[in-house]
Amino acid sequence: MEKDRAILAAGDFGLWDFEHSLDELVALCDTAQLEVVAQVGQRMDKKVAATYFGKGKVEEIAQLVEQLEADCVVVDDDLSGIQTRNLEQAWNVPVIDRTVLILDIFAQRATTAEGKLQVELAQYQYRLPRLLGGGLGLSQQGGGIGTRGPGETQLETDRRHVRSRIRKLKERLREVENRREVTRRSRAKNGIPIVVLVGYTNVGKSSLLNRLTDAEVLAEDKLFATLDPTARKLSVGNLQQVILVDTVGFVSRLPHHLVEAFRSTLAEAQYADLILLVNDASSLDWPIQEEVTKGVLNDLGCGEIPTLSVFNKADLYEGEEPLPGIAVSAKTGEGLEELLKSVSDCLSERIVHSRLLFPFDQVGKASVLRERGNIIQEKWTEEGLLVEATVDRNLWNSFVQYETELEF
Repeated sequence: MEKDRAILAAGDFGLWDFEHSLDELVALCDTAQLEVVAQVGQRMDKKVAATYFGKGKVEEIAQLVEQLEADCVVVDDDLSGIQTRNLEQAWNVPVIDRTVLILDIFAQRATTAEGKLQVELAQYQYRLPRLLGGGLGLSQQGGGIGTRGPGETQLETDRRHVRSRIRKLKERLREVENRREVTRRSRAKNGIPIVVLVGYTNVGKSSLLNRLTDAEVLAEDKLFATLDPTARKLSVGNLQQVILVDTVGFVSRLPHHLVEAFRSTLAEAQYADLILLVNDASSLDWPIQEEVTKGVLNDLGCGEIPTLSVFNKADLYEGEEPLPGIAVSAKTGEGLEELLKSVSDCLSERIVHSRLLFPFDQVGKASVLRERGNIIQEKWTEEGLLVEATVDRNLWNSFVQYETELEF
């Protein structure tokens, strides 16, 4: 399928890393199946209210659109409704801003009911303040007997419809969140530690999950390959198991309402016992990406949760200095044993190591240890089943009565 041809336009205000942001926009366009045919930048002190760019730059881009036969222009920032309308009139092609592009990718990638609801909510929340009216003469909806004035304009009707849809979407997402909360409470009751993978989009979180747990989560060399959280059990060191959770990737300047719309998905990090902050070792931009990820985590209230820095794609790292974290490769398996040991060490303070004696009429409880803890050794005695085991501290209260000093 032939890709639409896109011109990228960006304003440099000195507020963010201009080159990094533009490179990221190219990657977003590639994910959205757009062919970038030109990139145009302008150093600016402030945005022009009506057209974002200055008059000369608007005319320059109009000429490029015609010369290169571009199908659209993608702007590396959020545009107001007026700016979008004026630029489309000036360039005579669709104008897509950064957030609309990300939302389009989200819409392509959403597969679950929750993901689709979140994308639709984000789209409506973005559209609402950008709705433009066509004037009373063009948008009037009849008055009639018992009415006063010109009647309700189409703009007002559109806004009313969008607000109503937003309310319904939020209600449905609350229902989904309530069901997810039941699952979280069940995990907490089981005493199984939660380890969450977070990081920039396309750093290989899903590939890491697949390698560690033999899951079959979609993993592509594309931005936002997966939107929905995936949880799998994983055996780690002295812990029989943890729950490893993959989450939606971040991107720089992720709009606030997008974070809000995906809060229920991202909230998996809020309930983590340990966060694995995954970076791309092969990317020179990893410090910027890590800063973005930490910023979003702080916004979610996760700043106090223990964190391990993990550098995936270490097989592609060409630097001379050692990476400031655990170097791993989901592709080759490099460093995964060290990662599992580090996870175990971080969670070790939650582990109780003890000997337990289960009377004959209580030996069935040992099955809980096998499922949720780690049995090191066991043997039958005249009094029952003697077990040496490690168990999560949250689960320890269920076994403390069986603690013994008997030797093996």
